[in-house]
Amino acid sequence: MPTLMTRPRARSLLLPLLATALLVPAPALLAPAPAQAASDHVRLDGVDVRLRAGTTQVVTVNHTRGYRARVTWWVRTGEGWQKRMRATDGRIGYGGLVVGRHRRQGTGTTPLGSYDLPSAFGTHRARPAWDIDYRRIRAGDFWVQDNASNFYNRYRNMRQGGFRWRLPASDPDSSERLSDYPVQYEWSIVTGFNGRQVRHRGSGIFLHVNGSGATAGCVSAPRWFIKSLINRLDPDRKPVIAIGR
Repeated sequence: MPTLMTRPRARSLLLPLLATALLVPAPALLAPAPAQAASDHVRLDGVDVRLRAGTTQVVTVNHTRGYRARVTWWVRTGEGWQKRMRATDGRIGYGGLVVGRHRRQGTGTTPLGSYDLPSAFGTHRARPAWDIDYRRIRAGDFWVQDNASNFYNRYRNMRQGGFRWRLPASDPDSSERLSDYPVQYEWSIVTGFNGRQVRHRGSGIFLHVNGSGATAGCVSAPRWFIKSLINRLDPDRKPVIAIGR
């Protein structure tokens, strides 16, 4: 077969084509498109939820009327967010709802927004099957609401000191003796509201068992709901509570 060396005219025609081919880079392998980051927000039962990284468990609180609310438990699966439990007889504070950063202690308001659910406490012994950090109420246990204390918005026993536990309930800096509320705090889940201990913003916003009416700022739900929730909460799944209108 003749070569380019023996065909001068063919060589003169092909050289420009070869040069052009050499100037065009070989097609590179296309890198896969980066996976789209999961949204840090989701809307469930009409409530905007701000998710933490890795959140697959959510409680929504949808204000319905007066101090009533619908409280729903959601779990994220491979098929999306699935409703697992719902209580239509939830409660909020007697002062209504307020944006979290605008809340003031003693107003009876419940803070809007999304907060983590780091721990729980109650009148029962901890069960081995529970994943959530749990503390059984003992004599002298308080939730500190003393704005002058370094332990503001923290669980503490009076024997440890560091807050004015003797202040009467009428004092705006009085702390909450947990054993005084055996119905509401039979099962109670701590929310991350005001975890930075901003003074006068509010202390002790929990998700607890219903009392006889509105709360003083917490969210409450029927006993069966809170008890079931404590059995299901898993810190590794980064649970949050989202409170909306």
